[in-house]
Amino acid sequence: MLEDLIKAAILGAVQGLTEFLPVSSTGHLILASEMLGVDDEKYGLAFDASLHIGTLVALLWYFRTTWVELVAGGLGTLRDRSLADPHGRLAWLIVLGTIPAAVIGLLFEDVIEDAFRSPALIATMLIAFSGVFVLAERVGKRNRAIDDVRWFDAIFIGVAQAIALVPGTSRSGATISAGLFRNIERADAARFAFLLSAPIIAGAAGKQMVSVVGDFADGTLGREDAAFFLVGMVTAGIVGYLAIAFLLRYLTTNTLMPFVIYRVSLGLLIFAVLGVQAVS
Repeated sequence: MLEDLIKAAILGAVQGLTEFLPVSSTGHLILASEMLGVDDEKYGLAFDASLHIGTLVALLWYFRTTWVELVAGGLGTLRDRSLADPHGRLAWLIVLGTIPAAVIGLLFEDVIEDAFRSPALIATMLIAFSGVFVLAERVGKRNRAIDDVRWFDAIFIGVAQAIALVPGTSRSGATISAGLFRNIERADAARFAFLLSAPIIAGAAGKQMVSVVGDFADGTLGREDAAFFLVGMVTAGIVGYLAIAFLLRYLTTNTLMPFVIYRVSLGLLIFAVLGVQAVS
């Protein structure tokens, strides 16, 4: 039992760290689960969903003041029929930017969950999408703030979030890079990316948690499994909060290049391991 809880804590830490750092949380979680020998048949996507609940709580708590301002501002725009309030405008831009990933997720959920979980694809996307990071750093002028985000920016970043549904891409990496392409400052691009991710994380995790609750209700999952889920969720929330704080501070003065080096190195390592396994 203790060994399983340690595994849950490790996976929670992996999820919390990689959900917000631009290195691909899904890719790392799949790889870490295989390395730790976690029963994918029993837990798999259900446990992933519980970890996402943890990172969602981290997002909600870290930006708690901002969420209150966004809700109040969004309701105010309906009352006043005006987008003059910056918080209200940002709220609707987040709604607009959420649409692409929501539509793609609903249409291709089964394909994404099954066909796109292979280590080879994860390695490919880790390496290939690193080139996007490099290009974004090169061409982005970084002369716009989050208050300067407009509807086309929101759609553009939202499409990037939809592409990031493929494991190995990285939601935060794709959306931050999209923000850089639109000349938004790094830290503000990350801030918008994090706010934009909350509805998608909530929707995906919430849908999956319905089946998890059903598994506990019918006895498929028991008390020990509940402890496994809880430890992973809490760890993901704590580490996720720290990761958000770190990245926002880091990006005020630093580039995405260290993450590019890490992603490419990991991708090559995965290919090397797959090659060794193929010939052994």
